Amino acid sequence: MSAVPPVCSTPPSVETLTPPMTPKLNDSQPSKKFIEDPEHVPADANIPDNYVSYTLKHQKSLLPITWDNWYTELNWLNVAILAGTPVIGLVGAYYTHLRWETAVWSVIYYYMTGLGITAGYHRLWSHRSYNASKPLQYVLAFVGAGAVEGSIKWWSRGHRAHHRYTDTDLDPYNAHRGLLWSHIGWMVVKPRRKPGVADVSDLTKNEIVRWQHKYYLSLVVIMGFLFPTVVAGLGWGDWQGGYVYAGLLRLCFLHHSTFCVNSLAHWLGETPFDDKHSPRDHFVTALVTIGEGYHNFHHQFPMDYRNAIKWYQYDPTKWFIWSCQKLGFASHLKSFPDNEVRKGQLTMQLKRLRETQETLSWPSDNSDLPVISWESSKSRPVICIAGFIHDVSDFLDDHPGGRHLLTKPIGRDATTAFFGGVYDHSNAAHNLLAMKRVGVLHGGTPHGLDDKVIPPSQRLRIARYNEIGDSGYSSAALSDGEGLLG
Repeated sequence: MSAVPPVCSTPPSVETLTPPMTPKLNDSQPSKKFIEDPEHVPADANIPDNYVSYTLKHQKSLLPITWDNWYTELNWLNVAILAGTPVIGLVGAYYTHLRWETAVWSVIYYYMTGLGITAGYHRLWSHRSYNASKPLQYVLAFVGAGAVEGSIKWWSRGHRAHHRYTDTDLDPYNAHRGLLWSHIGWMVVKPRRKPGVADVSDLTKNEIVRWQHKYYLSLVVIMGFLFPTVVAGLGWGDWQGGYVYAGLLRLCFLHHSTFCVNSLAHWLGETPFDDKHSPRDHFVTALVTIGEGYHNFHHQFPMDYRNAIKWYQYDPTKWFIWSCQKLGFASHLKSFPDNEVRKGQLTMQLKRLRETQETLSWPSDNSDLPVISWESSKSRPVICIAGFIHDVSDFLDDHPGGRHLLTKPIGRDATTAFFGGVYDHSNAAHNLLAMKRVGVLHGGTPHGLDDKVIPPSQRLRIARYNEIGDSGYSSAALSDGEGLLG
């Protein structure tokens, strides 16, 4: 999932929202028939196929930050907002008694403005994961402005760039630059290079997005500070408490809550769907981000309105969107096919099983074993089972049934006895037996024993797609009922 753009009290101009013209590597232009609205050409319509590598190679970044130039490289507006809000809030809290009504209102307004970001800016406008009625869009635009994190258009442009260029230098909040950088550093320091191109032409056509962008500064003042103050003042006479707790401190908590989506969600947790990039899933992150903590799932399936797919996972944003649908304010909730979600999970499970598999010792392939006749093996305590010669000399005294049960079949075929004639041995016994193979009996495996050749631990052995054809197992083994998983 993604990220929350820097705090911005002044909405950028249309020019700053439009990425710089990308150098053309050829003269080909996309056909007009692929552009739905010629008046709103997507910003990424003309980028070359090798845009990322070309841009990283040719676009100059700013000079590194040093002790000599650090003060000129700070975004002082964001520094003032991010540092001033908690300082003024804490000083105000020292002189302001916290009434229980104000405390409850602060928590409620925290969730309201937080949902403006998570359900509005993020899942509705950045990812188009559902459709919202105009009344709901206006509500989300209002409370989203109260989060003081930029306009919808500006926020979504940065977030779409984050998803397209995750973990590269074109990602505004590149997690590979460190936890502190992805949490807050990228906001207080001037960006070292321009973020990658991302199209927001669909938002340019949205009248509510345009309205919020135009009046963003006024909305920040009203929804960020005046509204929570007036509610507390008119409601129970706590004007000062409303400003300090529901305004300033609520805003501070909300900022760092949403900032954790950029930092904590790329650092803490597991990668159950894909480990190609840094996003991770964790309950703690979900708890502090109003449900945006199942980030590995989100980056794999960004247009899914859910962040958590299990009913017991904490995702109040999902519950809010679902409730809005039931009330008629939202529709067309998008969810990725469960079959494809489970494929992603299975892929990672197989990958981890493969990693475990590679730490284990396995019996030699058929092609690596010598062909041995009985005459050449009489000098050793060997037993033939399923066409393989096994040297059991180091196991005679450890056999659970006693030494005599191993010495009796030495020098002859014990296949029937091993597979149920005397005792139907366990999978563990079969796996251990395979490790004692020293050769293949001259003449091959008797007909009908194909299912006995492969030990249980290898019937479901994980093989890469390019390894199956090179395997030392026979074609009969590869076509075994359980087979190899590629």
